[in-house]
Amino acid sequence: MRFPPTIHVLYIEDCPNWEGALRLARDAAWSAGAAEVDVLATEVSTPQQAAQLGFAGSPTILVAGRDPFPGVRSPALKCRVFQTSGGPSGLPDRGQLVQAIRTAIAA
Repeated sequence: MRFPPTIHVLYIEDCPNWEGALRLARDAAWSAGAAEVDVLATEVSTPQQAAQLGFAGSPTILVAGRDPFPGVRSPALKCRVFQTSGGPSGLPDRGQLVQAIRTAIAA
């Protein structure tokens, strides 16, 4: 990839984890050697918008337009639970996100 990927954090209004996801995305980009990457936050407010954006529950983190985290995906306007090495969590593993960013940069 010639330029760093854009990271989108998609969230619903009542999500208690979206700000943490935004901080995590910025930190992971820096750790992946992509400090200049754009990290954007977008509030999702309708099912149609959720389907259009690739929303999989709040927060959804898209790296270069792709959701790097496996699991159940639903465009429903609800909170998301990530399966992490420490068990279920409202945020993904930092290491997985760093690797996803590195993979996107190398593509």
